[in-house]
Amino acid sequence: MRKQLPILVLFLAIIAVLASLRPPSNPGEYDVVGFGRLPVLVNGRTKPYDTVARTSLLYIQNRQAVRTPDGRRLQPIEWLLDVFFKPETADTYQVFLIDDPDLLALLGLRREDGLGNRRFAFTQMSDRLAEIQRQAELAGPVEPVTRNRFQKAVVELRGRLVLYQQLKHSLVPPDLADPLGSLMRLEEIVPQGIAAAQARQAGQAHDEALVEQMLDFAGRFATMQEFSHLLAIPPDTGADPTAWKGAGTALTEVFQAGRIHPYALVFAGMAQTWRSGPPDRFNGIVERYSGLLSDQLENRIGRVRLEAHFNAAAPFLTGMVLFALAGLGGVLSWLVWPEAIRKSVFALVAIGWVLTTVGILTRMWLEGRPPVTNLYSSALYVGWGAVALCLVLEWFFKNAIGSVAAGAIGFVALLIAHHLSFAGDTLEMMQAVLDSNFWLATHVVMITTGYSATFLAGFLALIYVIRGVFTRSLDGPTANALSRMVYGIVCFATLFSLIGTVLGGIWADQSWGRFWGWDPKENGALMIVIWNAVILHARWGGMAKARGIMALAIFGNIITAWSWFGVNMLGVGLHSYGFTDAAFLWLSVFILTQLSAIAVAMVPTERWKSFAAPTANA
Repeated sequence: MRKQLPILVLFLAIIAVLASLRPPSNPGEYDVVGFGRLPVLVNGRTKPYDTVARTSLLYIQNRQAVRTPDGRRLQPIEWLLDVFFKPETADTYQVFLIDDPDLLALLGLRREDGLGNRRFAFTQMSDRLAEIQRQAELAGPVEPVTRNRFQKAVVELRGRLVLYQQLKHSLVPPDLADPLGSLMRLEEIVPQGIAAAQARQAGQAHDEALVEQMLDFAGRFATMQEFSHLLAIPPDTGADPTAWKGAGTALTEVFQAGRIHPYALVFAGMAQTWRSGPPDRFNGIVERYSGLLSDQLENRIGRVRLEAHFNAAAPFLTGMVLFALAGLGGVLSWLVWPEAIRKSVFALVAIGWVLTTVGILTRMWLEGRPPVTNLYSSALYVGWGAVALCLVLEWFFKNAIGSVAAGAIGFVALLIAHHLSFAGDTLEMMQAVLDSNFWLATHVVMITTGYSATFLAGFLALIYVIRGVFTRSLDGPTANALSRMVYGIVCFATLFSLIGTVLGGIWADQSWGRFWGWDPKENGALMIVIWNAVILHARWGGMAKARGIMALAIFGNIITAWSWFGVNMLGVGLHSYGFTDAAFLWLSVFILTQLSAIAVAMVPTERWKSFAAPTANA
């Protein structure tokens, strides 16, 4: 059994990964998967509607799952289709995250009225929209860092409601009972309606009812233009590939062109069949529209469809599970069946790393950028780099320490990335000052590799302290191996942090006209270099022995976390990404845990004296 265990674990892990990569299937008769693969332009990027659905739900409620009032579970794209085409039904879904008790009191809601005591429906607060807007406008002039809890909550809720209203007005007027029939009748009466409107303006006899009908449609289309941020109508073949336009704009053009844009009628047909069926007709419209776009958009449609499949596969979620199992299995290997479980855990880590690698490469191809472009992708890369180093350590030392470190760091990094995705689209367009693939591929990759290595050194030091104080599993050879691991990783981290910081200065000189300006982010990067140098000098000069080196490496976690996240939340400098309570809270908790570990490491015990002190050339 012990000999077969690694093969069995490897086989099961591969089966699980392959199962996650299967194409998604429709939950019912409607081809919602096909609709989710259709392209739309949002914030300068062409993406599938599936991405719009997922990122919108993450922003509105911090998760993608939706439950209807009757208990059914909806896929994100089903929710989005209801928002587009059956808004009166979508309004009843409890998806708006509200935690603040004062905001709930303002809305006249009780926690028990919400799904899970946290999520509420649009219909539950529709009569308080004006008050929400008023309170948000009062909080608007206040700096985000200084807003109180209620002000932050009401501004966040206003943003969620605005996004929801934008989605409702994206493809068809939300309150048209018969979208396709109404638009086709409008197309028929447009010439007479324009003539009647001109006669009315000239003071001549005219059909007043016809004019009012035209004005009603014009008002609906203008509202769509004002609210919608989705550009759903693609450009004509051979036109500027960025010249997409909103459905409201396309519908408004009927008053000049005398005919409704064919794709606007396509969306009206989808709305009609999504509401009343039959499913086959909806599926036929989706299939024909998809075929037209395949010919019209050529190569770009492939990226959009791959992104939809990538969303459904969720490789980072699967990787998170594999890393968690590997970390727990590595700890178990120190207690029972050390060789068999160690090999099994190494296989889990390797598969998780390969899956994460494929995920990062896919994101790079979709975005056309190097691996790190924002905080979300930096979390992916930091975890990926640390796990890669752990695999190297485990390959040489074969003591499960590298696998435990890989499992823990990989899991935490992907968990951080998951929470960072709540802000919206993680494949966002680059800011102009960062729009340089060369510097993103050199400075950013080098500096985040330094992050990975410094975190890894700190985590290996945590293993040393925890095993040395709370267990009897840290013997002399293991302590010596950990000391050599930390030393080698700190050398690696120093090299990459130093080169990355220098390259950052050169980029700053090209972008802002100065090599160094003591920006908080620049100072944070320099602190990492200096601290790693301090660790090396303390070891080379004999100023700290094994336990002291480990305490210094753990403090490196604090410095790296501050440089990575802390300086971004100060609200000052050229690298500030904005203050968030959640990030500040968890950063504070992390720092306290690291300080506690350092304090534990400093407690003198007889067991520390039995471990060999590191030498400069160990």
